[in-house]
Amino acid sequence: MLTGKERRHLNGLAHTLKPVVTLGNAGLTDNVINEINIALNVHELIKVKINHGDRDIRKQVDTEIAERAQCDPVKNIGRVFIYYRPAKKPTIKLPAA
Repeated sequence: MLTGKERRHLNGLAHTLKPVVTLGNAGLTDNVINEINIALNVHELIKVKINHGDRDIRKQVDTEIAERAQCDPVKNIGRVFIYYRPAKKPTIKLPAA
């Protein structure tokens, strides 16, 4: 679980990132989760774009991604969601609490 200070730090780092995974009409499939896991293993911090018009469904998908990919949701703005999962040898240093 991330603290507020850690979330703010990660949000600042994610500002320049582009979404690496985009969910389309097929929704959250096993292949999408695999791509998210690969991206998290490589980058630790990623953006995912969820192209669905309903806010409640986007929130459900956000929760499901966090559970299935075992990552922490950092923030979402509209249809773009930011996720973080530290690597075995983390390259992102989180601020001290």
